[in-house]
Amino acid sequence: MKKWLLIAFTLMMVAFLAACGADEEAADSKTAAADTKEEQAETVTVTHELGETTFDKNPEKVVVFDFGILDSMDKLGIETVAGVPQGNIPGYLEKYADADKYVNAGTLKEADFEAIHAMKPDLIIISGRQASMYEEFNDIAPTIHLGVDTTKYMESFQSNMTTLGEIFGKEDEVAEELAAIQTQIEDVKASATDEKALIVLANEGKVSAYGAASRFGIIHDVFGVQQADEGIEVSTHGQSISFEYILETNPDMIFVIDRNAAVGTDASAKDSLENELVQKTTAYQEGKIIYLDPDYWYLSGGGLQSVSQMAADIQSAFE
Repeated sequence: MKKWLLIAFTLMMVAFLAACGADEEAADSKTAAADTKEEQAETVTVTHELGETTFDKNPEKVVVFDFGILDSMDKLGIETVAGVPQGNIPGYLEKYADADKYVNAGTLKEADFEAIHAMKPDLIIISGRQASMYEEFNDIAPTIHLGVDTTKYMESFQSNMTTLGEIFGKEDEVAEELAAIQTQIEDVKASATDEKALIVLANEGKVSAYGAASRFGIIHDVFGVQQADEGIEVSTHGQSISFEYILETNPDMIFVIDRNAAVGTDASAKDSLENELVQKTTAYQEGKIIYLDPDYWYLSGGGLQSVSQMAADIQSAFE
């Protein structure tokens, strides 16, 4: 009798211990699942010009409407770009024009909301050209505005890049790239002479001037190049000027952004700009009319690659 009691007791203990082990294993499994879910659900909140937006960190499907941001994501090796406006993509980012790999999200000014909605993106990134469509974008997916504020170019640019780093877990890479660009800037400022420059945008025979705090004001505000005219009106499309104005101002250097080349028209900025009047300027006579690459300057400013190239362009002008 005692023997049977001992056997029964032993069997009960074995069953009890097995049950405890199963419960512990189940609890560990639930804890691990909860931890994984918490990691997956980690969010980031971005405060931007148009509001405050919260979304999951490391979004897997992103629509990008700003070529400067696209430029930076490309540089950082972020491969979650799923849709872009494929008209007038800068040449150095031409891989994103592949309609088999990336959804055509429309143009910079006219989004294809139907195509974007069908994508079910996790995040949409826009800038100034799309600001008026913010609510429509935001109805589809979390949307953030990461345009560059030209009145404080570097502060704005660095903030945008830091935000990208936080969104995609690339903080260290961003810090390294920004440090390299800052070194470039210091080199440019050290190379800049007392020569005074005029920045012009050429567009089908017409010219506009840009000064400090303007769209292309980085040349003066950040790179330290002196202005030929400190009274240029600050506006999105620049101050409309004549060729007589250029002769009267007589800059030592002229930096030219050719919009014609950026948008693919046949008009030649060089042919229209370097006329008899402009040929009398110091800039022309000294061979100091510098044509800047519109891919970087007109289409994709404010990117890690474009800002670095901008610094290199201005550096070369003083060499």
